[in-house]
Amino acid sequence: MVSKQALAHFYKDKKVFITGHTGFKGSWLVLLLKELGAFVKGYALQPEYEPSLFSIINAGAFSESVIADIRDINRLKKEIEIFQPDYVFHLAAQPLVRRSYKIPAETFEVNVTGTANLLESIGALQKKCTTVVITTDKVYENKEQDILYKENDVLGGYDPYSASKACTELVVRSFRNSFFNISQFDKHQKAIASAIAGNVIGGGDWSTDRIIPDIIRSLQSGQNIIVRNPASVRPWQHVLEPLTGYLLLGGLLNEHYERYSTAFNFGPVPGDHLTVRALVERAIKSWGSGNWTDASSTVQPHEAGLLQLDITKVQHELKWTPKLNAAASIDWTIDWYKQPDNKKKEFTLQQINTYLAL
Repeated sequence: MVSKQALAHFYKDKKVFITGHTGFKGSWLVLLLKELGAFVKGYALQPEYEPSLFSIINAGAFSESVIADIRDINRLKKEIEIFQPDYVFHLAAQPLVRRSYKIPAETFEVNVTGTANLLESIGALQKKCTTVVITTDKVYENKEQDILYKENDVLGGYDPYSASKACTELVVRSFRNSFFNISQFDKHQKAIASAIAGNVIGGGDWSTDRIIPDIIRSLQSGQNIIVRNPASVRPWQHVLEPLTGYLLLGGLLNEHYERYSTAFNFGPVPGDHLTVRALVERAIKSWGSGNWTDASSTVQPHEAGLLQLDITKVQHELKWTPKLNAAASIDWTIDWYKQPDNKKKEFTLQQINTYLAL
């Protein structure tokens, strides 16, 4: 279902608007849509880190790029109105748990109000438009138990980031009920779904306080990797897994709004949720050298210890399932960082096409 031919059926020659296109996942999505023959317009702040993946792949050369804030609703409405998109993928966010403790109000403003701004802007369009809002596995009320969270489980959020994303899910539900109700689709022509993804890894991520960038910076400098929560369990997945899932969801939603206007989890299969320790040790093995230090005894903000997703719904309703297990996802990620800088764009495209051919 996520072959190049299948996805191109939905996106070739279509207009796709992406918020957060300068970020890690957004940059991969821009390049992926280029390979599918779509016309892309992005709306986001400047990349936070340089060299960014956005710069490495030279995304501005083959997509329209607007550097602006998701909180600026007037600018956002204007850019969407000018572009007249067929699809919208909303990735713009303050995406870091630890940072949310430092800027809690801004985290809610960006993630919650920013989403409402986007959906209000889409509602002003006088045409059919299909939207996928990206949230996170942390939207669920985490009981820290060995269970797989389903799409109908209770929303929650211990830290400001997780709570803001749970609120984002509520914003999506509210707009779907109030303005994009499927019973009145012929009138408004707006279909909206949310995609709940696990911990995404892959080449080109340089964020602070995120495990893969921390690993790479330590390995490149020859220092021990400082691991805050080695026993924590996460639904790790390579970035191409959820991105192709989002695209599949968007395409099916566009054709069958009455069936897919809801939330979907994207993550690994049961039994493939690794501890942070297992991820670090696999990364060291793939890199070829390195050591790590257990820093779990240090005082630090609360982060979830056990988090797993149930992906039965997407497997049955979208016929989507992961192509890469956790070990392969880690290997693909480390392989990207091992490439010379002048080969990273070519290697990113190679990974995209290899994945689509699997």
